[in-house]
Amino acid sequence: MPASLSAAVHAGFVRTFAHPPTGLWSAPGRVNLIGEHTDYNDGFVFPFAINRSTLIGLSLRDDRLMRVASSFSAEVVEISLDEVRPENLHGWSAYPLGVAWALGQFGAELGEVRGFEIYIDSDVPIGAGLSSSAAIECAVAVALNDVWLLGFDRRALAKVGQLAENRAVGAPTGIMDQSASLLGQADAGVFLDCRSLESDVIPLGFDNAGLELLIIDTKVSHAHATGGYAARRASCEAGATALGADSLRDITMHDLPRAESLLDDETFRRVRHIVTENQRVLDTVRTLREHGPQSIGALLDASHVSMRDDFEISVAELDLAVETARAAGAIGARMTGGGFGGAAIALTPHALIPVVEAAVLAAFAAQGFTTPELFVVRAADGARRVE
Repeated sequence: MPASLSAAVHAGFVRTFAHPPTGLWSAPGRVNLIGEHTDYNDGFVFPFAINRSTLIGLSLRDDRLMRVASSFSAEVVEISLDEVRPENLHGWSAYPLGVAWALGQFGAELGEVRGFEIYIDSDVPIGAGLSSSAAIECAVAVALNDVWLLGFDRRALAKVGQLAENRAVGAPTGIMDQSASLLGQADAGVFLDCRSLESDVIPLGFDNAGLELLIIDTKVSHAHATGGYAARRASCEAGATALGADSLRDITMHDLPRAESLLDDETFRRVRHIVTENQRVLDTVRTLREHGPQSIGALLDASHVSMRDDFEISVAELDLAVETARAAGAIGARMTGGGFGGAAIALTPHALIPVVEAAVLAAFAAQGFTTPELFVVRAADGARRVE
């Protein structure tokens, strides 16, 4: 974690609350290597925590008041623990305060704990599909779990973060982001079964293979709480119902001909993306284990095509980023995150990073698109107390 981020949180906390925090907690953003929109369909995902984090400073109060502030808003939001309910939470503060409420829903005795002051800063890009929101939730969840002496394990805290995002924020997301932020390990991905919540840490081997994961943030902003994401989720649920399944997790590749005969074209294509993407996650994990990371490029490429054509969540900037990166030497590339903007990823040999970056910047300039932000991320450890 950059020392500058720690210093910024200390300074912001003192400036806002007139005393230093009692501790600092960090939670990473995540990048999803493969497995997009499969999480809320009880499927498989394979994200990893990245070396970009949200950092919070926290101190307990002697009363019931919760006060939250951040580097990205001049507002200091205050609410009593006695009043913390989803309908009373709004804007950016719904992320940290929603976690306090959600902890109560999972058994924390909110009537017996003290209020707190929190200051938030982050170097996870907002709106890039790198889960800046889950990083806030997980940092707060780990911190409150510590200072309130709750004793929840990491998987329970992931459910807390998901509930906060679903109910307090109003975004119908699955549990992938929180799981990656809480369970991540260096140079490894988190293979997660979103139905059983069983997880396995899978070595990526990028370092030994001389590979880097290049993030191409298109600067096209997206928002999960808006209609596109909810519409895709509704299509998935409609498809599962029509096929007599509890979720699309129960639909296999062998079921696709039957699905095509029963469903309208759009719903079928939404279903086909989920079914084939689940298979690609399983194939990626198997390929990493058996052949190493140099062999997963075609799976990343196929994932992007599926999101572009079947799930229809890509945009022109994401397509250009993927196509240009591949042409310049990346071994595989795809959009990542919820879609409708955000970032693409390109698995690239270390020596070719400057070549791919230059090609992408030139291609965006030629199309008149906003200049993207490009940076390399590494798989990092999950949320923790850092000070």
